[in-house]
Amino acid sequence: MEFASLSLYNQAIILFAALALFTSFIMLAQARMMPLIFTFAWQGLLLTVVSVLVAIASDHPQLHISAAITFCLKVVVIPWLLYRLSVRLNMQYDAEVIEHPTLMLLGGVALVIFSYYVAQPIVHLSGLATRNTIAVSIAIELLGMLLMCARKSAVAQVIGFMSMESGIFFAAVVSTYGMPLIVELGVAFDILVAAILFGVFFFHLRDSFGSLDVGQLHRLSEANETIPQQAAAGVPSPGDHS
Repeated sequence: MEFASLSLYNQAIILFAALALFTSFIMLAQARMMPLIFTFAWQGLLLTVVSVLVAIASDHPQLHISAAITFCLKVVVIPWLLYRLSVRLNMQYDAEVIEHPTLMLLGGVALVIFSYYVAQPIVHLSGLATRNTIAVSIAIELLGMLLMCARKSAVAQVIGFMSMESGIFFAAVVSTYGMPLIVELGVAFDILVAAILFGVFFFHLRDSFGSLDVGQLHRLSEANETIPQQAAAGVPSPGDHS
């Protein structure tokens, strides 16, 4: 279906969906913690706007409740929790070193192309006006997964996880005009509990290792495996000088 032949609401849905996808690329390239959190909040706001537009275009008023839940969680509560955690952990000005940022963005582009390829049969079979944004929802999920895999900061990985959930919610909105309300309330409660548990995990991780870089956990695990091997081979540890 040609873009010009769509209604004004459907054109706006595609536009805001493209902007939400663009925020996923911004999060991939963003090294500083505060802009990363704010970009996640902007993505939640764009998904809220898309939910409202889908509710108007499809005449499904229950989606307004979904939009309100998304706004409260993804725009207000979770970004505020992440912001407060970053301030208390003195991470608000931290910048993570991103290895090979150009390759990571090219990988993101490849995932978007793959999403459109996967969604092509669905687009042809679906009779919904929002079927053109199904590929965008899949791409947001995959880019959130890429963010989790590519970043070493625990906070960035949590934001990637939340972005994946945003893609799943977006897919439900554009493909089926929303999930049952009781399911959405249950998912929203689970996300809120997960955000609180992640906050507790951050404090324990910082207190135990002095950093939220999960790469240090891998190095610590390798060191713990190396010491018994050295002891078995009769090699003294670095701390033994006697």
